[in-house]
Amino acid sequence: MFYSENLIEEVRMKNDIVDVISSYVKLQKKGSSYFGLCPFHNEKSPSFSVSPSKQMYYCFGCGAGGNVLTFIMEYENYSFPEALKYLADRVGVELPQQEMNEEMKRQQDLRSRILELNKMAAKYYYYQLRTENGAHAMEYLKGRKLSDETIHKFGLGYSNKYGNDLYKYLKSKGISDELLAQSGLMNVDEKRGMYDKFWNRVIFPIMDVNGRVIGFGGRVMGDGKPKYLNSPETRVFDKSRNLYGLHIARTSRKKYMLVCEGYMDVISMHQAGFTNAVASLGTALTSQHASLLKRYTDEVILTYDSDEAGVKAALRAIPLLKEAGVATRVLSMLPYKDPDEFIKALGAEEFQKRIDQAQNSFLFEIDVLQRNYDMQDPQSKTAFYEETAKKLMTFDQELERENYIEAVASRYGVGFDALRKLVNRMAMKNVSIPKTTVKIKSARPEKDEGVVKSQKLMLTWLIEYPSLYLLVRQYLKKEDFSTELYETVAGLLFEQYESGERNPAKIINHFTEPEEQREAASLFNTTIQVETNADREKAFKETLGKILTYSLEQRTANLDPTDMKGLQQIIADRKKLTQIQKIRVDFGEQ
Repeated sequence: MFYSENLIEEVRMKNDIVDVISSYVKLQKKGSSYFGLCPFHNEKSPSFSVSPSKQMYYCFGCGAGGNVLTFIMEYENYSFPEALKYLADRVGVELPQQEMNEEMKRQQDLRSRILELNKMAAKYYYYQLRTENGAHAMEYLKGRKLSDETIHKFGLGYSNKYGNDLYKYLKSKGISDELLAQSGLMNVDEKRGMYDKFWNRVIFPIMDVNGRVIGFGGRVMGDGKPKYLNSPETRVFDKSRNLYGLHIARTSRKKYMLVCEGYMDVISMHQAGFTNAVASLGTALTSQHASLLKRYTDEVILTYDSDEAGVKAALRAIPLLKEAGVATRVLSMLPYKDPDEFIKALGAEEFQKRIDQAQNSFLFEIDVLQRNYDMQDPQSKTAFYEETAKKLMTFDQELERENYIEAVASRYGVGFDALRKLVNRMAMKNVSIPKTTVKIKSARPEKDEGVVKSQKLMLTWLIEYPSLYLLVRQYLKKEDFSTELYETVAGLLFEQYESGERNPAKIINHFTEPEEQREAASLFNTTIQVETNADREKAFKETLGKILTYSLEQRTANLDPTDMKGLQQIIADRKKLTQIQKIRVDFGEQ
């Protein structure tokens, strides 16, 4: 949905960022800013800053940053329109509805009605568990050692043994068959017509990260099949993009998340104090699950069942998590099957020890691989080392690869040098020699990185010291910034100064993706340590010179020989470059 820039800015300005974030994070004022513990990563010392003057937040620990819209998107896992609506409702700004076409209205209305219907069903199941009809289901949960507090916390319920019980209840509330058919709560066939999807089952409401009921899982009472049943895909429920327990786990202060297989594992782990546990919804872990986990943590500990199926599930999950940039370890439950069984037998303290001892995921993969080889047979043993070498080749970074070679060599009693030579020999086999020689331009990554930092520092200075703009505009244009995002931010900032405005939070509104907002926010929160004004002036001149020099190099390299106007501009800018050390810099007031 499209909203005008003026409307977005009105909503943002009416929501003071300190007021909004204070309802999520405990903040303390230090100087002109407020500081607290970052809600986006685990930390003991506050590095999360909120600036009233900039109307922006920034974490110097993990780099999270943006304006009030960014914060709500990141914390609540909202889309941009959802965050805008939340903040608009908070301050009484009415968002126009006419910008939605009929199909968009219909789909949004359907989503809202299904969410409301799920809420009604969850309350009904919750009530039924506490009736005489639900006594045997309650007895089952108590037999699994669940407390009343835990049963309430997860909203557990019961679906009656009659196949039309929920249907009759919802019809009595005026719900149409059309909506029921799309809700996932009902089955429909020619013989029986419409009847309950869940009956005679303990019910596990499935919630999204914001605590809204999006579906249900049901565990049969008795010997019926299937043992566990989940809601089908609906307008609000996509099992490959949601994780059971994430609405609670995301607020945990633990630096990692525990990923297990089933509802009862999650519930029993939470009851034991491991409130950072989640599970996939009756499916193997997907790449979407891995990306979802990455939003909330940088490390996952897989706590899958210790049987063959659990091992296979871990082996499937490891590469997906690695691809998403999530470090992974694997916990051993032996001699028990799953976390629920382990905790009941040995307790939470022993389970924490197993977490602390969880194995590096790569070494876990090698251990599983080794089970396929007879290490007493020289030929089989050699084949194992060859397969291991192939896996070691996947590490691009030399230091990391060397560390893993050392770990594997030590673990399996092979010489470090011998294994390293095997890895190198196999790597050479996979190197193909090109038939033609191609000239490759040097990337100069260290220089490029220094220029990027200089550009970020310049944009931060321009926000903190408005008096610099009149000087900077004589030397730099937005095109002198080396990436599309940096150029866009610089262009918007220059436009603001030309119109007499200085509003970095408004610039963030230009971007709708959280990652872009985070990167844009970092451009206004880059610092260097300087002790005196003379040091700051020297640093400014060096920064300005570095940006202009890099820009001149790039423009010269890409100049069309027939472009006389471009050549004249480069000559003029080269003259400016020689004047930088002579300029006087007035930082003025912040």
